[in-house]
Amino acid sequence: MRISEISRKTAETDIRLSLNLDGDGTSEINTGCGFLDHMLTLFARHGRFNLTVVCKGDTWVDDHHTVEDVGIVLGQAFAEALGNKRGICRYGDTILPMDESLILSAVDLSGRAFLGYALEIPTQKVGTFDTELCEEFWLAFVRTSACTLHIRQLAGKNSHHIIEGTFKSVARSLRDAVAIDPLFANDIPSTKGVLA
Repeated sequence: MRISEISRKTAETDIRLSLNLDGDGTSEINTGCGFLDHMLTLFARHGRFNLTVVCKGDTWVDDHHTVEDVGIVLGQAFAEALGNKRGICRYGDTILPMDESLILSAVDLSGRAFLGYALEIPTQKVGTFDTELCEEFWLAFVRTSACTLHIRQLAGKNSHHIIEGTFKSVARSLRDAVAIDPLFANDIPSTKGVLA
């Protein structure tokens, strides 16, 4: 089974996370940042990943350390659960409408970390959440999962819808990328013979 459990403790955050790539979308999220909890719940549901996250962070300072460190640990969990990536489809892409917003995401589980981020979020905050942290989350995720991820905003002016659409779109792209391709279930999807 493609499951990972990661614990990470620093002076700023204490995180426990479990991930099952072959789940049903069940989640239990408590990061201390309500908006991030909502986004990760959506992420798990739309990716059909079973995800548990508990984070105790220095949110009395701000949400930055919590958001970034949860992204780090989630990326680590994906990398660990995928192992040598034998049999995976490797690529996934989604164009997802969220009311007036339209988000494109494309992922390659290549072993090379790159984030192409082109969102124009019109407000600095959604509730108490700093919208600039959306980019920080995905940057942390790609660094530790070692994937290439492109996110493009094709339409939209509502900050909440743009970010929510992003989490849903990336989840669906990852769901496709981590899926086992029955035609190549014993193969590493690379001419190099390795994805690292």
